[in-house]
This record gives sequence, C-alpha cells and structure tokens, in this order.
Amino acid sequence: MIVHRPSGRGGTVAWAVPQHTAFDANERTAWAGRGDAYAASFGRLCARPVGELLDAAGVSAGSRVLDVGTGPGTVAAGAGARGARVTAVDAEPSMLELARRNAPQARAVLAALPELPFEDGEFDVVVANFVLNHVGRPLVALGELRRVLRPGGRIALTIWSGSPAPGQTLVPRALRAAGAVRPPHLGPLDPADDFPRTTDGLAGLLAAAGLREAGCRAVDFAHATTVDEWWSGPASGVATVGLTLLAQPPEIRAAARGHYERLAGEFRTGPAGGDALLLPHSALLASAVR
Repeated sequence: MIVHRPSGRGGTVAWAVPQHTAFDANERTAWAGRGDAYAASFGRLCARPVGELLDAAGVSAGSRVLDVGTGPGTVAAGAGARGARVTAVDAEPSMLELARRNAPQARAVLAALPELPFEDGEFDVVVANFVLNHVGRPLVALGELRRVLRPGGRIALTIWSGSPAPGQTLVPRALRAAGAVRPPHLGPLDPADDFPRTTDGLAGLLAAAGLREAGCRAVDFAHATTVDEWWSGPASGVATVGLTLLAQPPEIRAAARGHYERLAGEFRTGPAGGDALLLPHSALLASAVR
C-alpha cells in the first residue's frame, strides 16, 4: 500500500507501508462482534467528552462531518443533533449496526484507517473519539484524516491519557493481583510508531501530520457506573483488558473478579454495601486546522 504522508512543508510524500500491522489485526479481533457489549459498558464512558469534542471541532449546522471510529454512533448522533451532515465510519460491523440505529440521519460506511474511501478534502470537520488508541500507526492514520479534511477545516480527537486516573486502573489492578498474564500477541505498539500520551505529545503528533494550530488539553471526569456493569465489558472480552481476562484459566478469572470487588470498594458511592461506583478518568482532547 502507498500512503501519502504529510511532508511538513504543505505537501505530501508517498511511502510504502503494510496495510495492517500486527497491532491492527489484534484490534480487529478484540472488537469483532462486541458492539453491544461495548455499548453497555465502556461505550457509556467514552460518550462523556462528546460535547466538548464537537465544540473543539466547531461542528455546526450544515458542516460536513466525518466521525471516524464511530462505535455505537454517539458522536455521529451528537453532530447530527447540531444540524451537521454526518458520515459515520467504523471497521467493525456490529458497531456500525448500532450507529445506524442511534444516528439514522448519518451515512454509515464500513472502512478502516489508514485507508478511507473518500475524496481529498471531502469534509469540513473530522472527529475521532478514542480512535488513535486503536490504530497501529497513529501518524499514518492522522495523515489520512488530514487528506479527507478540506483546507481550513478542523479536526478534533480524544485519546486516553498516558497517566491514567485511578478509575482507569481498577480492572488492570485486579488482573495483576490475580496473577493474570497478558498474552504475548496483545503487545503494545511498535515503539517506532508510538508517541507520548501527554498534551504536548498529542499536539506534537498533530503537527507532525501537517496540521496547523494544534493544541491539546486534559479532560478529567468521574464516570458513574455499577460493579457489575463495569465488569461486564472485560467479562465479554471487550478490548485488550477483556481479551487478557478471557485468556486466563478459570481459577485466575475467578480470583480477578474477587480482587476487583475488593478494590472497587475504593470507588463505591451511596449506601454501604451498594453497587454504585464513581470512577475517575483522564483523557486528552486535541484539535487542529488543516
């Protein structure tokens, strides 16, 4: 595959990269058929910064908006409610089915970064809510998003912070306490493709992709959930944490659940012994102009 990567001088240079990395292949496996499980658990969490994301992107009535990695269509629905003309893209069919239901006004397209089936400059706005976490070559993916954005158009995106808040580490802590071992094929990005998950690191990545006026800020919030709801995502194999859990023998999975319930006590709210949790999270919100 030939990818046109921004040169940093206003143009692009063509370079050859594999269509998918091993990281991308693992991501496809992690999400396959799990749209409903995601929407009922982590999807509610990822919906929290949608309003701020759309504000940062300047989404308004009549805007041609691309929502890439739409998931269950939460961002697409929010953009549509503002009167935008929305195209929603996801690589996972079960997610796209939900997006069609939740954002029926949007054009829904099955496609995956770093190759999108759109013309150069087709959109006024591009938004990506917690998407760069799930691609093998973030800079190449951003180059593709830049390509489909018109000159002067805005891009806004979110990722999880590299300094996770305590609520984000609850399930991983339980897995570690149980002695769970992460399967080797679920490794991190190749260091050559990774970037610092900080405000400066994400803003720098946008600039390296040839985008202008890049800025980034932290978005901190507490997510209200329950003990069973928060566990349901990993227990259904959602994302890397879920695949790690399901890869363990039954006794380790049971131990992880026990440690989870113990550690969840740090975040319980309401009456003693209740199931309500309030989990602190930290994300990064960045925006730029082509």
